[in-house]
Amino acid sequence: MCIKEDMPLLARHEGVWDGTYRHYDAAGKHVDEHQSRVICRFPDGGPEAYVQTNQYSWTDGRSQSPDFPAIHGDGRLWWDKVLIKGWATELSLYLYEMIQLSGCGKKRLRTWQWIRDGEIEAPTTIDKKLVTRDWRRLETKLKKAA
Repeated sequence: MCIKEDMPLLARHEGVWDGTYRHYDAAGKHVDEHQSRVICRFPDGGPEAYVQTNQYSWTDGRSQSPDFPAIHGDGRLWWDKVLIKGWATELSLYLYEMIQLSGCGKKRLRTWQWIRDGEIEAPTTIDKKLVTRDWRRLETKLKKAA
């Protein structure tokens, strides 16, 4: 199936997008900001069904321009490159949540992306740390307290 038919929401991303990247540390302090131009395209031929090029520029003159080609299959886009390994799919939701678990398995980062009344709102980030894996003991304490 054609990627634009299989993933119509993704097809609406085709084009050139200008924006600003803002990076914050774990305490919420603004640590970096740079301009971006993102080019989303669906090549007419070749192995990649989708190619995204991100052109980044900083006020100090630095710039980067990585490409992110992806193949299409099983209703997903698949990346297998140094900077991105993974997949994307379409969901018809108004709150998107991504949960990442650290390599040690003791820290989690959750990010919510909101769209309300057709407008994009600022994201919510939630950082967590593992307290205990013994949930049964905690559950027993809660039942006794109730």
